[in-house]
Amino acid sequence: MPLDIYTLIGFVGMACIVGAYAYLTWRSDPNPYILHGTNLAGATLLTVSLLVHTNWPSLVLEGFWAAIALWGLWKALKTRRHAE
Repeated sequence: MPLDIYTLIGFVGMACIVGAYAYLTWRSDPNPYILHGTNLAGATLLTVSLLVHTNWPSLVLEGFWAAIALWGLWKALKTRRHAE
């Protein structure tokens, strides 16, 4: 497989997801906007890559990953509104 722009985009997405997981592991009280926002960015970038270099199981996984990240962001916004 050639190392084209879509593969590079996929690597950036992978780095986002791994970075978010590392952030969650290292921080005792992670910021949900950083955590879920980074996961959403990673899932989006990997989806772009997977639309060109299709791998259906991975593409479906990224859909779930993005949905969970969006749910996490929604929960954080909801919690923030109730705290104000």
